[in-house]
Amino acid sequence: MKILTCLLAATLMSHAAPVAIFDGKSLAGWKTVGADVWTAADGVLTGTSNEKKQGSILWTEKEYTDFVVSCEFRFEGKIDSGVFLRHEKDQIQIGISGSLKRDMTASPFIPGKGYPVEAKGVAELLKEGEWNIMKITAKGPVYTVELNGKEVMTYTSDSAKDKGPIGLQMHAGVAMKIDFRAIAVESE
Repeated sequence: MKILTCLLAATLMSHAAPVAIFDGKSLAGWKTVGADVWTAADGVLTGTSNEKKQGSILWTEKEYTDFVVSCEFRFEGKIDSGVFLRHEKDQIQIGISGSLKRDMTASPFIPGKGYPVEAKGVAELLKEGEWNIMKITAKGPVYTVELNGKEVMTYTSDSAKDKGPIGLQMHAGVAMKIDFRAIAVESE
């Protein structure tokens, strides 16, 4: 019985519960690189482009190795945003690709490779003007994305870093607004 209790305790400890990384009211725990376009109020983190359409990335102050980040996002119209994984090279797209001129939500964008894999079934799952749920698992160099409860993409990145922050992007040159809420991370 003692061995079974120890095994159960070890299993529970190895699966950390999701921890909120956005408190719903401030940018505490985050730092902005680029334009000051991020606000927090009433449980929602909002990125709104400025009149110059300058780019911005909101990075977590904390760094992560293997993790699962989940968030809800909402947008209307043309957006070009995304979630950076451990550094500014590996990103999971949200919205219209500037280079492809079409929606590439949940697909990885890797500089020098473009979009090496395209997420499947996104057009049927993505709800403009409503809250969408994205869950990204970064286990070593392997990225898996779920959109609104369905797995849509897996990609192995040769540019993945071992450790780094998580970032939210406002792409330069686009007049846009995107909302995020319920941002949480499960990490080892």
